[in-house]
Amino acid sequence: MISVNGLTRSYGGFKAVNDISFTIRDGEITGLLGPNGAGKTTTLRMLSCYLKADKGSIVVDGINAADDPLKIKQMIGYLPESAPLYGDMLVFDYLMYIAEVRGIPGVRRVSEVADICRIKDVMHKNINELSKGYRQRVGLAHAMIHDPQILILDEPTSGLDPIEIVEIRNLIKELGKKKTVILSTHILSEVEATCDRVIIINRGTIVADDKTELLQSASGGEKKIIVRISGTGFDPLHSALIDIPGVKSIEQLYDPELTAAALTVSGSSEIRPEIFKTISSNNWVMYEMKQDQESLENIFRELTAGGENGKVQ
Repeated sequence: MISVNGLTRSYGGFKAVNDISFTIRDGEITGLLGPNGAGKTTTLRMLSCYLKADKGSIVVDGINAADDPLKIKQMIGYLPESAPLYGDMLVFDYLMYIAEVRGIPGVRRVSEVADICRIKDVMHKNINELSKGYRQRVGLAHAMIHDPQILILDEPTSGLDPIEIVEIRNLIKELGKKKTVILSTHILSEVEATCDRVIIINRGTIVADDKTELLQSASGGEKKIIVRISGTGFDPLHSALIDIPGVKSIEQLYDPELTAAALTVSGSSEIRPEIFKTISSNNWVMYEMKQDQESLENIFRELTAGGENGKVQ
């Protein structure tokens, strides 16, 4: 659906985006993750044809942005970080106005996007009267009014309260079942909760690009394996497991009924079959074995250390 090759954009002598390339498939929810100033917003503005690239190409569904930017704009719905809404208008009137500008028969489509974005109960209110969460939903309805194939969302949950964040996340996941969604954020939990894939950008360059779970497992860092068993105490369990290749340390966990331990394991090791085999061979009973990958937060910190430059998002 979207192919980006060698994309570069500078502001004066500052290179905000530096020779980045990636491909986004149909129906994917992709998170563009990076610290403030990493180049996320500049990238999204080029994808939406709001900014021209200095170098490189953007091809959307076979159409080159340099050849027909208007056609690409028709395929994309773009929600900037601060949704540009007319605060003195009623929500219904505002969306009818946007539909008219787009040349869309208004009432039916406005009703459809109001249902999708769950704003039917505020259609009679002035936009200025709405909470930020509802304003974000109105901005999303604006972005969706022409039923685009692609949604580009820049920091869609910025400044929302926890309840509003969950609601917007759920809405994005629903939309991702039918549309290609690209969202930019610096909030790690946002990516873990919402995205199929993450592209980490730092100082204008891509430093990681993969499915979230594969990025975690391939990071080479440490992970934890929690085991809960019966039939023995912690010391025999420790002795049986500590010599398994890949086990770095074993810590006893409190459990009033079972013997529980947390194993610290090198990130590239898959030792769960060996743990199971060892416990079974000792005739102990396994109640739980759970693996926690290295957190995305640690991976992000390692890849973007010193990445905040405070200039351009």
